Amino acid sequence: MKRNSIYIILCISVLTLSCQNTQKKQNENSSEATEEVAEEWKNLSNSNSLEGWHIYQNEAGEKTGWSVEEGVFTYNSETAEGKGNKSLISNEKYKNFEIQFEWKLSPNSNSGFMWGVSEDLQYDHPYLTGPEIQIIDAEIYGDDPKNQVHTTAALYDMIAPDRVMAKAAGEWNTYHITINHESNLGTVVHNGEEINRFPLHGPEWDTMVENSKFSDMEGFGKYQEGYLCLQDHPGIISFRNIKIRKL
Repeated sequence: MKRNSIYIILCISVLTLSCQNTQKKQNENSSEATEEVAEEWKNLSNSNSLEGWHIYQNEAGEKTGWSVEEGVFTYNSETAEGKGNKSLISNEKYKNFEIQFEWKLSPNSNSGFMWGVSEDLQYDHPYLTGPEIQIIDAEIYGDDPKNQVHTTAALYDMIAPDRVMAKAAGEWNTYHITINHESNLGTVVHNGEEINRFPLHGPEWDTMVENSKFSDMEGFGKYQEGYLCLQDHPGIISFRNIKIRKL
C-alpha cells in the first residue's frame, strides 16, 4: 500500500511538471506570435530622411520639393525645382497590402495616394499607371454631385466615397487603405470610418475605367505589383506616421 502511494505521488509530480512545461511553451509561442504580428507593420516615414523613397524618375537628382522634419514628409510646390513630375515614390514594390498614414494640406491644395505605379520611361506621370485615392481640400468641390468622384477619399474619377469625412485644411486626417488583389477588393477608411470600397480587376473594374479619364491610358491599372506614390501638386501637403503591412 505504501509503495502504491509513493508511485501515485511520483506520477502526479511528473504530470504537474509536464503541464507546467507545456503551459510555458504555449506562453512563449503566444508571445512570439504577438511579436510577429507587431513586426508585420513596417514604418515608411523616417525621422529625418527620405530613406525608402525617391522622387519619380529622378536618377539625375535634379528634382526637389520634398523635405523631412521629425518624421513629417512635406511637399511644397513653391520650393520644387527641376523638370517633370515630382511625386514621391517608394523604393519597394507592393501588390497586396494595408497602409496607414496621416495627411494634411494647405487651403485649396491637392494630392493623392497611388499604388501599382510603374517608373518605365514611357510614362511621364504616376497617374498613367497608378489608381489614386484622392487627397484634396474638400471645400473645393463641396456637395457638388458631379465632382464627388474627385473629392477626398474617392477612387479618383471612378468611385465616390459614401460621404465626405475630411477635416478642414490645415488639420491632420487619417487614411487606412487596403489593396488586396487576391480578394479583388480595395477599401478606404477615412478618419476611422470605411467610406469607400471597389474591385481591383474584372468586368466591374473595366467598366469603371472605360467611364473615366483613364480609358485611353493603356498602362492604367495594369501593374498589380508596383510602386506606391505620394503625389505632387500645387500647394503644400504633409504626410506622417506612414506604416505598411504586406498581405
